[in-house]
Amino acid sequence: MSHALAERRPTVTPAQLVAEMVPPPRFNDVRFDTYIPDATQPSQSAAVAHLRAFAAAVTSGATASGAAGRRRLFRGRPKAPAAGQGVYLDGGYGVGKTHLLASLWHAVPVPAAQKSFGTFVELTNLVGALGFQQAVAELSQRKLLCIDEFELDDPGDTVLVSTLLTRLAEAGVHLAATSNTLPDKLGEGRFAAADFLREIQGLAARFTTLRIDGQDYRHRGLPDAPAPLADEAVAKTADAHPGASLDDFPVLLAHLAAVHPSRYGALLADTSAVGLRGVETITDQATALRMVVLADRMYDRELPVIASGVPFDRLFTEEMLAGGYRKKYLRAVSRLVSLGRDGAALA
Repeated sequence: MSHALAERRPTVTPAQLVAEMVPPPRFNDVRFDTYIPDATQPSQSAAVAHLRAFAAAVTSGATASGAAGRRRLFRGRPKAPAAGQGVYLDGGYGVGKTHLLASLWHAVPVPAAQKSFGTFVELTNLVGALGFQQAVAELSQRKLLCIDEFELDDPGDTVLVSTLLTRLAEAGVHLAATSNTLPDKLGEGRFAAADFLREIQGLAARFTTLRIDGQDYRHRGLPDAPAPLADEAVAKTADAHPGASLDDFPVLLAHLAAVHPSRYGALLADTSAVGLRGVETITDQATALRMVVLADRMYDRELPVIASGVPFDRLFTEEMLAGGYRKKYLRAVSRLVSLGRDGAALA
């Protein structure tokens, strides 16, 4: 029998948040060799080559730079690190930036406790749970910090994380980040990168920006969002699939408002597929942003989604898809459509 996500009240300790700063299950086995560059987009092959070299540089200099950096952290103002201590992957959604970022994490042969991987949201949650000073002390022990989906939407969070990254770079931590941009907005990706670099003024000289062009690999040559199932088919499929969840979409959305986004991963613990009855277009911005986080956590865990109601390409309003959070919504649609195809195959 299926279970309901809306009946779960997960708790996550600060220690768990730290321990979970690793690539999610979808990216456990990715490596540079498993990334398949688009032959028509030379920037993709160039990014792989650059990241291989960056991984080698982190590996060869990790111990010395990390130890020296931690000594400097408590001995006054450090000297400016050398250029190349950070790398920033700039490009549209679905070009494989997370694959490459996780491959970089795997390519640096130090224990998992000496390198961290998480989204921008997960990093801000970690700082909130630990407190700024403890977060600095904890993450300064790392040789490498990978931040996926760096966002400029919230000035407060951006300044907080930028200050954190400055302190970590001063401690000798190597940094890598990605950001999503709209592929149909020429130049927008470069402006986003420039905004990121300006915001972290002290780190600007340390970052090398890599532009990765291309189309969303999840939908190359594939059809649009799968047709929704009937409610009965969703329930029957979820009940027949061990570990699947089954929720009425409006009820689940209401429940998400009562669960901190840092716990959405725990909400999905031991879930093998997600059944959603009555999916409807979301019209409230706060609700939509919570759904984006849940979609990311479902995608990380490779959970097929079995759904009735409106198709996922109609999950957000046209106004939302044209607004300031459009990059998040488009990424969520892309990922949910992919998971919806997996769910349709189960049905």
